[in-house]
Amino acid sequence: MYLIGFPLLVVPFAIYNMIAFLTPGIGWTDKVTSIHLMSGQDWTVTTEDILLAVAILLLTLEILKATRMGSRAIVDHVLSMLLFIAMLVEFLLVAAAGTSTFFLLMIISLVDVMAGFIVTIRTAQRDLQIERVDSVA
Repeated sequence: MYLIGFPLLVVPFAIYNMIAFLTPGIGWTDKVTSIHLMSGQDWTVTTEDILLAVAILLLTLEILKATRMGSRAIVDHVLSMLLFIAMLVEFLLVAAAGTSTFFLLMIISLVDVMAGFIVTIRTAQRDLQIERVDSVA
């Protein structure tokens, strides 16, 4: 799989920047569609909802990728960390990124970074314990 070293959360980050900078007239809370639910309630879907849902789905794939071992996993962790740092800098310094939508995307990126390191550390601890048992026998 070629996407192992590529942080998938770059996609919502790029989409946010394209919408924020190339089409400034589009608002994050603009109605995209409305779905009538069985309860009788109408659910209004916004641009923000769609972007955050895509980011959460990609976060799931990123966490699955974090379970792999090897040098590609390390590159993936480093790239995810660089993405989070870039998002943090943009959030703090760029006016168009100072929104709740971007903040939530940044938090999703932070969860990706933390989950990647936590999964790697926990997996390394298990490998170390298994090697100790094998070396004693």
